[in-house]
Amino acid sequence: MVDAYEDPGTPDTRGGWRYLWWVVLCQPGRAVAGALLGSVWLVLMAAQPYLMARAVDDGLVPGRLGVLAGWTGAMFVLGAVNAWVSIMRHRTMTRVRMDANFRTVKVVVEQVTRLGDALSRRAGAGEVVTIGVGDVQTIATALTVVGPGVGSAVVYAVVAGLLLTISVPLAAVVLLGLPVMALVTGPLTVRLQSAESAYRERQGVLTARIGDLAGGLRVLNGLGGKGLFADAFRKDSQRLRAQGYRVGAVASWVQALGVGLPTLFLAVVTWMAARLAAQGSISIGELVSVYGYVAVLIGPVAFFVEVTYQLNRGVVAARRVVRLLRLEPEPDTGTRPAPEGPAELHDPASRVRVVPGRLTALAAARPAEAAAVLDRLGRFGPTDATWGGVRLDAVPLARVRQRILVADNEADLFAGPLREVVTAGPARDEAALARALYAAAAEDVVRGLTDGPDSPVAGQGRSLSGGQRQRVRLVRALLADPEVLLAVEPTSALDAHTEAAVAARVREAREGRTTVVASTSPLVLDRADTVVFLVDGKVAASGTHRRLLAAEPGYRALVARDTEQDTDTEKDTEKDKDTEGVVR
Repeated sequence: MVDAYEDPGTPDTRGGWRYLWWVVLCQPGRAVAGALLGSVWLVLMAAQPYLMARAVDDGLVPGRLGVLAGWTGAMFVLGAVNAWVSIMRHRTMTRVRMDANFRTVKVVVEQVTRLGDALSRRAGAGEVVTIGVGDVQTIATALTVVGPGVGSAVVYAVVAGLLLTISVPLAAVVLLGLPVMALVTGPLTVRLQSAESAYRERQGVLTARIGDLAGGLRVLNGLGGKGLFADAFRKDSQRLRAQGYRVGAVASWVQALGVGLPTLFLAVVTWMAARLAAQGSISIGELVSVYGYVAVLIGPVAFFVEVTYQLNRGVVAARRVVRLLRLEPEPDTGTRPAPEGPAELHDPASRVRVVPGRLTALAAARPAEAAAVLDRLGRFGPTDATWGGVRLDAVPLARVRQRILVADNEADLFAGPLREVVTAGPARDEAALARALYAAAAEDVVRGLTDGPDSPVAGQGRSLSGGQRQRVRLVRALLADPEVLLAVEPTSALDAHTEAAVAARVREAREGRTTVVASTSPLVLDRADTVVFLVDGKVAASGTHRRLLAAEPGYRALVARDTEQDTDTEKDTEKDKDTEGVVR
């Protein structure tokens, strides 16, 4: 199987069938072994009726007990050998399916990582979740055709050949039966593929909406919109359920025909054999062998219908994976070298200049304007910003990401131990983690967890309060220790006491490093070396917090409004108890 750290290879993204074939070609030895073992297993099963016919005709009917015992012993040995072959076949096919599963997961994860911030603009969260939860397993299940699928075709041909030695009409019925069943079930499988594709698409949309609702449930409840969204979600769920019923109706017919048609088909073969025996055209032993061949063929013939169903579902799933793998990140044409050391950042669109080695704050009446400036300075999206006189988009993106970090206040938090959640880069020692926790005033968060930094945290930090999540994000940004840190509203969910502690400690922790903070909190602004006041997304004034308070009425009104909001927050003691345990 593919190793966790092994290169999974370059997937074939020309289509669903091509992708499935690529997954098979990635493990040729195992696939051939599965096909060989599956063929041997079924052929040995078909050999049992032949041995039984010999035992009846050569031993039982003439009364030769020694011959009967010999053929019986041969059947026993053959059964024991076939049991071992069956075990090896199952083990091999399990490995084939697991390899396909893990390999697909790996290429999807690598693609998601490669897309980076472009993922949210190119694919919905629900689509990615649906691929990880359902499509990967469906693709793996479809590879069952490699083993029992090939074996069924081989044993079908073998049994047809054996029946040819008994009766030409019987062999003709067997050989013509499979195409007839394909004609009957073919239109249904095509219809199933279409219905399954539509169902999967709708399922991805609804999954994304579930995530959005879960993340914003408190906000919706506060705005009184929970009922409205619940009604809309209920209607969408009912439509998805109706679509699922349509898929289930087609699938039930396919599966019913998969059982009923082989049984009907093989009943015809049995009836013909009984007629031939009554007419004396075949012997009693040959009649017994025909019954045995019919019993053996029930599985392979039914599997032909089942594998068609599984392959159609696998192709639908593979197409979804291929569609994700075809997405390309934002083009990176940068070839210019990055500045040798700390350098000035400049955003021509807003006229913001960031002096290296200092703490700069951006204050705007509309927070989105300040966040847009940080996105341009961090090269998240189109930008004309420069870094040390060099356009940011002329520098390779990997170099920009190594030295400039944009820390959004709603950045994703992955599930796992807190220590791993906040370690974005190379592993950090306990001292570095302790310093980051102190700087973000997050020591009480760790103390409140059962196993300290080794305690598990739910995805998106749902097991934490809003203020705790924000401080955990800040710990992660500080622990990364970038040359340039661009933080978007890092203290917006904190009470005034905790915010004051964070502002003082972050300034101390980032001393001599370039740090830009988007905030309208006077507690944060007062700690900044330079405050840039933005109006309509452009620089209206800059200077220290106290100078702007005295000289800029607009800035004074903005800060006063924020101060009133902080006062109201302090009165609401139930909002967030983040001040517990903060060391002043």
